[in-house]
Amino acid sequence: MKSFFQRYKHSFVLLYALIYMPWFIWLESRANQPYHVIHTGLDDMLPFIECFIVPYLLWFLYVAAVFVYLFFKNKREFYQYSIFLFTGMTLFLIISTVYPNGHLLRPASFERNNIFILAVQILYQVDTATNIFPSIHVYNSIAAHMAVVKNDKLGKNIWIRWGSFLLMSSIILATVFLKQHSALDMFAGILLGVLMNRLIYHTDFFALRTKAEEKRRKTIRLPKVFT
Repeated sequence: MKSFFQRYKHSFVLLYALIYMPWFIWLESRANQPYHVIHTGLDDMLPFIECFIVPYLLWFLYVAAVFVYLFFKNKREFYQYSIFLFTGMTLFLIISTVYPNGHLLRPASFERNNIFILAVQILYQVDTATNIFPSIHVYNSIAAHMAVVKNDKLGKNIWIRWGSFLLMSSIILATVFLKQHSALDMFAGILLGVLMNRLIYHTDFFALRTKAEEKRRKTIRLPKVFT
């Protein structure tokens, strides 16, 4: 174990789980307390489609697989992916803490009885309908897909690239077709993911720092003394 941490010093980011999990469990424990109900007209128009439980559950494998791959293959991209994930997840925790939220969209009964319905019923039992804004399923799926696309090996493989896109898209749709999230949660997760993608992968922080330093030097430059 010691040699592992010495070899992979970037594994310290795993300590974030010690922050996220207790906080999330505490939020879920407040499910019986008053919360703001999130609802839009679009939610009433979207049908319940139980087969979307498959991509919804694949989310756990998808996000974790990208995490593990980058951990061992590319430390720089691993840091970028971790920052992407943890920033949004922390914002979600803060929002859920100061703005308790939930929905009332889950069906009271099911017209069919199949393996997908059984899986949905189990999901409903272990996951409350609270703490839904923005959708972390949506946000983390975008993070995983962008990490795949930006990787030199994975992103150049057209099958992996398109497979990742289709999985990301199906997970996003699953959040609303399973009535796990409101459409508002979904759109908020997409917006946050797009903004974070721009910040992580399309912002040259070194150039911004250089410009800031140049501006600071010009600001404090003393005026010339006329002789």
